[in-house]
Amino acid sequence: MKIGCQETLLPGNSIEEKFKIAKQLGFDGIEVIGRNLLENPEKIKEYKKVSEKQGIKISSICAGYKNFLLEPEIENRERARKEIKNLLEIGKELEAVGLILVPIFGGPKIPNLAPYKDAYELEKELLLSQLPEIVEKAEEMQCCLLLEPLNRYETHFLNRLEQAVEYCEKIKSPYLKIMADFFHMNIEEADISASIRKAGKWIAHVHLADSNRILPGMGHTDFESGFKALKEIDFKNYIVLECGVPEPKRENLEKSLKFMKEILKKI
Repeated sequence: MKIGCQETLLPGNSIEEKFKIAKQLGFDGIEVIGRNLLENPEKIKEYKKVSEKQGIKISSICAGYKNFLLEPEIENRERARKEIKNLLEIGKELEAVGLILVPIFGGPKIPNLAPYKDAYELEKELLLSQLPEIVEKAEEMQCCLLLEPLNRYETHFLNRLEQAVEYCEKIKSPYLKIMADFFHMNIEEADISASIRKAGKWIAHVHLADSNRILPGMGHTDFESGFKALKEIDFKNYIVLECGVPEPKRENLEKSLKFMKEILKKI
């Protein structure tokens, strides 16, 4: 397993400074924010250049699309698919593992057509109707589309790993995978380690936050059992910090990284 950090969590006033600090601290990769890349395409070359110069990989792209696949307006869904495919192209250029995808935030946006079908049933069909087009692009770019289950307070749609696995098993592509987040799993999964083992090969990326959504080691989440489960499924990709970082940032990032590396040595 390789440990990464989202770029926004790192101290530093420039891309190069953030990458340099990440390397000094001992991180293996950096997750970049997709919106920055879509709105400022000239930065793609800068990220690539800095990554090579500092000797630290870009692990992944976090979202970046303005619209969502489960919006009721056809033009918004079309825009979402277009931006997601653009981000997958950027992912290939940056050699990222994948692009994180949340189908919708909050409650359903499409109407409930019961007794024909309720909104959730319609959403499932709507997502399945769009995934093949996007996954085809992911396969072409060799950059994974990473479905992210969120907790019930952020979305009604995908909350548990098993729900995301359902789509992976239906599409059956090596480039449609799951992003497992310890913060969301701590709320939604009855047993984090058991859920990881069950999802198995479909997990291609991981986000880390403790129970209080700050750095691992500052709450009560059992990371050891979760990391053991990841090892058992032969997970070799990035586990990436996506959480709050209390001041002093550099010192606390270093402390949390040490905490995680000690666990990884034990398992």
